[in-house]
Amino acid sequence: MDIIIHRKDNGGKIMIWSLIVGAIIGAIAGAITNRGESMGWISNIIAGLIGSAIGQALLGQWGPSLAGMAIIPSIIGAVILVLVVSMVFGMRAKQ
Repeated sequence: MDIIIHRKDNGGKIMIWSLIVGAIIGAIAGAITNRGESMGWISNIIAGLIGSAIGQALLGQWGPSLAGMAIIPSIIGAVILVLVVSMVFGMRAKQ
C-alpha cells in the first residue's frame, strides 16, 4: 500500500511540473509572436501544453526535455498554435 501512495505523489508532482513548464512554453511562444500581452496565464498553460503536443507530433522529441516535454519542438509547436489561433480570432473580429 505504501507504493501506491508514493505513485500518487509522483503523479501530482509530474502534473504540477507539466503545468509550470507548459506556462513557460506558452509565455515564450507569446513573446516570440508578440501576442503574449493579450494572453493570461491560463491561456499560456493551454498554449504550452497543446503546442507541446503539436510540436512533438510534427518534429519528434529531440533536444532538452523537461517534465516529459521536449523544449525546442514544444516551443515551435506553441508558436504555430498561437499564430493560428491569432489568425482565426483576428478574422472573426474583422467580420
